[in-house]
Amino acid sequence: MKMFLPNRMITSPYVITPEQLQRNGIKVVFTDLDNTLIAWDDEAAPEQLHNWIKELKTAGIELTIVSNNNEERVSKFAEEVGVPFVYRAKKPLNSGFKRAMRIYAVRRDEVAMIGDQLLTDILGGNRARLFTILVQPVKQSDAWNTKINRQIEKLIVSLLKRKNPLKWEDTL
Repeated sequence: MKMFLPNRMITSPYVITPEQLQRNGIKVVFTDLDNTLIAWDDEAAPEQLHNWIKELKTAGIELTIVSNNNEERVSKFAEEVGVPFVYRAKKPLNSGFKRAMRIYAVRRDEVAMIGDQLLTDILGGNRARLFTILVQPVKQSDAWNTKINRQIEKLIVSLLKRKNPLKWEDTL
């Protein structure tokens, strides 16, 4: 069950500051797209996301989208916000994380994975030995395939709560 336990649980990626990441030794952020940065059924990036990415880049922290979604969806969004991307990452498998790691000359302990799902983002990030950050979903509804994962996640969370205090925080 430890593989499903994130290093941190944060209400939103936007509350994570470059200084907090740097204090944790993070130089590169991998982030999921759907329901992590934007709602799964939205296409445009909100101004808040553009500002957050700009803050990270100004501080020398790189960001890459690592998504299980298709190339068209991910590339269109990544181009809009000006960041590299990995599509069809097959999270929680390691192949997508390995593709993303090849972009940068960093160690695993210098990379954080931010996502809204335990079964893909957190399990995958933990398997890849990255610093994992679970965020609350941007939107409470999900695509049909994610709804199945959410039901399994409820069971996992209830099992995790028996041994670990799980608490949403506002800072890293």
